[in-house]
Parts: sequence; C-alpha cells; structure tokens
Amino acid sequence: MIPYHSLHEAEIALGRNLTFAETLWFNYSATKSDYFLFCHNILFLFLIFSLVPLPLVFLEIKRLYPFDSYKIQPKVRLSLNEMLNCYKDVMVMFFFVVGPLQLVSYPSIKMIGIRAGLPLPSGWEILSQLVVYFLVEDYTNYWIHRFLHNKWGYDKIHRVHHEYQAPIGFAAPYAHWAEILILGIPSFLGPALAPGHMITFWLWIALRQVEAIDTHSGYDFPWNPTKYIPFYGGSEHHDYHHYVGGQSQSNFASVFTYCDYIYGTDKGFRYQKKILQNLKEDLTNGAAQNRGSYEAQDYGKSE
Repeated sequence: MIPYHSLHEAEIALGRNLTFAETLWFNYSATKSDYFLFCHNILFLFLIFSLVPLPLVFLEIKRLYPFDSYKIQPKVRLSLNEMLNCYKDVMVMFFFVVGPLQLVSYPSIKMIGIRAGLPLPSGWEILSQLVVYFLVEDYTNYWIHRFLHNKWGYDKIHRVHHEYQAPIGFAAPYAHWAEILILGIPSFLGPALAPGHMITFWLWIALRQVEAIDTHSGYDFPWNPTKYIPFYGGSEHHDYHHYVGGQSQSNFASVFTYCDYIYGTDKGFRYQKKILQNLKEDLTNGAAQNRGSYEAQDYGKSE
C-alpha cells in the first residue's frame, strides 16, 4: 500500500510533481493492499486464457481465406466441441492449481522485492527488465522441458501437454498439474534476479501467456510482429515440436531459438525446413517451365 495519504504528500516525498501515469496509479492503488494488487494476476490470467485464443477458434472453424493458408498442419482440424473441452480442462486446472498457486505465492513476491509504490519505473526500465525475464525464463525452461522429454518425465507428466499434436491457442496452458508447478519456477526466476514494480510483474505474466498462446496458435502469419524479434521461435518453431510428438528431441525452447541452435536440438527442424523449401522451389520452377511450354505451343499454333 502506498504510504502517502494524498497526492500532495506523495509529491512532497518525491520532491517533484507526479506524472500522469503516477497520478492514475496513486488514485487506483492508494487504498489497496499490495496483496490485493498482486492478486490482479489471477484476473489477468483468466481473461488471457479465455479471450486471446478466441480469434484462433474462429479461424479454425470458419477456415477463412487467406488466413487458412497459413495453418501449419492443415490436415489436422479440431471441432468446436473439442476446443471447448480443451478450454474446460484448462479452466479446471486454473481454478484448482494456477489460481491457488497465485494466492499462496505472495510472500515470495514480497521476499524478492517486488514493490507497488511510487515512483513508477520508466519505460526503459520496464523494457529492460522484461527482456531479462524472457531470457532467464527461456533458458531455464529449455532445460526443464528437455528433462520432461526423458522417458519418466514424458510418461508421467509431459505427455498430457502433447495430447494436441497440432496445437491450438487454448492448449497453451493445457498440461499436467505437476508441469504447471514445475514450469512456474522459470517464470519466477527473472523477477527474483531483477525485481521491479508490480506493474512490470503484471506485464511479464500477461506477455508470457500471450506469447505461449501465439506459439501454440497453429498458424504462421507472415505479418506477425514477433517476426521482427531477433531469435524468436514463434508458432512454426514450436509446432514442429508437437508434430514430432513424444519422441521429439527437437525445439525445446519456449521463446527464442538460440538454445536449440547452440545445443543442437533443432537439427531435425532445420532439415525438414530445408526439404520443404527445396520442394517449394521445385514446384515453383516446374510450374514456370510448364507455363513456358504452353506459351510456346500457343505461339506455334498462332503462326
């Protein structure tokens, strides 16, 4: 809770006028406990899990052109009932695992130094901390994910997440309860190493889940702004991991591609991508040659 009773008192304590954002934050949070502010994460996660995948559900059902041409596994289609069943399973896990975990994890948030007062962090501070969080989470998630693909880890825990060989947005958080708990560790490590403001923590949790839905979308849209992020894996990278299935020893990284490249766990993916590219070029060249021969025949007839 902010230790100031008025805007004027806060300005005196900071030695300057509050920014517009700080004034909004004061008016909203001044009478609310830090625990209540932290619990906003539960609402944010519920809204993200429920709303962000909806456009993907619409595309899956309607198969609209040209969007449908960007589906990575076009032969695999899920019905509306199948996708709703996935959402129901995710919500059961949300209310019985994710929500309670958020409620009881507040002491650890206070221990590492996440603050909710004034001043607010600058935009550059928020951005730099988010970059650290994503890098730390990606590296630690890589090794935990790789461990879950040994026989015991896969058979006992991770196979649940791989029930969707062609992933959909709703399936991003679809997993065994133990996997949800285990993979919560990488998400916590970044804020523990570089603790910031509660707003930064909100953004981190929200963006990480939106990113997970994006990589499980099943669509590789060329206009996706994430394609401008260096080393970002995206849906194409992670979709291959699901496509290969339980025996997959490829594409373990959650966000970026550098770990898979450094440790050689993307060789199968890169080989398949090269084969598909060669086939595409052969088809394009063959079509061009056929078109040229038809034009020559037509020209000969006209003479």
